Amino acid sequence: GLDPAITNVNGGAIALGHPTGCSGARILTTLIHEMKRRAKDAPRPFYGLATLCVGVGQGVSTIVEWIGD
Repeated sequence: GLDPAITNVNGGAIALGHPTGCSGARILTTLIHEMKRRAKDAPRPFYGLATLCVGVGQGVSTIVEWIGD
């Protein structure tokens, strides 16, 4: 199964709300803040993944690489 310590640790759209037209920005900003919080204990580089279902069978993902403070 998925490790709950590293999978969707801040909840999803249901837990945090679903701002119309702003979901991607909210998800990416949350990812960056979580990566910053974990940076002191993580090896370099490390990665985060943000994904969105856009509707009508579409989707998008972004990989963020954290290289330093």
